[in-house]
Amino acid sequence: MRLQLYQVDAFSSNIFSGNPAAVCPLENWLDDSVLQAIAEENNLSETAFFVPQGSGYHLRWFTPVHEVDLCGHATLAAAHLLFTKLNHSKPEVVFNTRSGELIVKQTKGMLTMDFPALDCQPCEPPEALVKGLGKTPQEVYLGDDYLAVFGSEQDVKSLEPNFFFLSQLDARGIGITAKGAEVDFISRFFAPKYGVDEDPVTGSFHCMLTPFWAKRLHKNRLTARQISRRGGELVCEWVSKRVLLSGKCVIYMVGEIYL
Repeated sequence: MRLQLYQVDAFSSNIFSGNPAAVCPLENWLDDSVLQAIAEENNLSETAFFVPQGSGYHLRWFTPVHEVDLCGHATLAAAHLLFTKLNHSKPEVVFNTRSGELIVKQTKGMLTMDFPALDCQPCEPPEALVKGLGKTPQEVYLGDDYLAVFGSEQDVKSLEPNFFFLSQLDARGIGITAKGAEVDFISRFFAPKYGVDEDPVTGSFHCMLTPFWAKRLHKNRLTARQISRRGGELVCEWVSKRVLLSGKCVIYMVGEIYL
């Protein structure tokens, strides 16, 4: 059996930046153990698989060690592939996922994803979080992930995490953020429990960051930059219980899997 495999750099218009995702279109689902093995072999933060379903597609995401409930950059990458290489002629792509229906549209030279807004509540910072970050945040919140707020962009940029301690936290991942100098806010994201020490650009985390900063900055449309080594940029908009995340993609590689 041969399967097509694409590697797409998401949230960037240039290769070697943004967040690389593998995307594997399927006609029918393979066994979950095979999907997980492919994701482990790819060794990227996410591998996306989709099959046709009605007028849309059933989409799933795997890290090298786990299937996850929501992934932004691999969703953007899958939509980009459908629009540019797989002859999807409609103005939007509808994905059915573990997180419900996700819609991606082409808008003004970008792709815009319609995702659920995620809430978070203030909490006391666990000891493992402070040890893992090596600095005490100004504020800490907990939702699907931990959200640690720092006072400056330099605080976020200079942080050198200890992934052993961060992997002990009872959450998917740990994101850190601060108000940006050239954009509305900046962030980094760590998910060592899921086999991803630092994620280059994390769309799903921006489902929490967008309403958080929208409330704080009193504006619903924001610019964001994830300042990982590769880096990536997003335009974020908070609309009631939804978040619109916009970005660009570029295809880096096309290949085949032999099973």
